Amino acid sequence: MKKRTKTPWMKADDFGRSLPRGLGVNLLVSDMAAMEAFCSEVLGARTVYADEDFAAVELLGSVFMLHADHSYLDNPMSGVIAGADTRGAGVELRLYGADPDAVEERARRSGHIVLAGSIDKPHGLRECHVVGPDGYVFVPSAALAG
Repeated sequence: MKKRTKTPWMKADDFGRSLPRGLGVNLLVSDMAAMEAFCSEVLGARTVYADEDFAAVELLGSVFMLHADHSYLDNPMSGVIAGADTRGAGVELRLYGADPDAVEERARRSGHIVLAGSIDKPHGLRECHVVGPDGYVFVPSAALAG
C-alpha cells in the first residue's frame, strides 16, 4: 500500500531502466525518515529522492534504494522480514572509501550503536562497524597507506 501523495521525481520504470549494471542494494525499512536521516547524517549520503514509500540515496558514487515495509506488502520479501527483529543479519554493507573515524564519531553523537570502533585491520583497511535503523550494519572502510 503506497502512502505517497506527491508525484515522484520519475516513473518507477524509468528509474529501473536508468540503473547501471552491477550489484544493487535495496533496504526494506520500517521507518523511512529514520533510515534516510541515518544515511545522510551519519554516512554522509546524498538523498536523490525520498517520499513516504521510497528513497534513492547516493553514496560514494553508487545509488541504493530504501523501500518502506508498507510499500512491499505484495512482494515476496515481505515474508522474509515479517517478525524479523534484525534485518540483514550476517550482511555487512561495506562502504569502501568512507572515513571510518568520521562515521563512527557521527554515529556515536547520534546515539547509534557502534559494534566495533575504528581500527587498522591486517587486511589493509581501517574500518568500524556501525548499526543503523532496523539493525543494518554498515562498515565504512578506508585503505591504509601501503
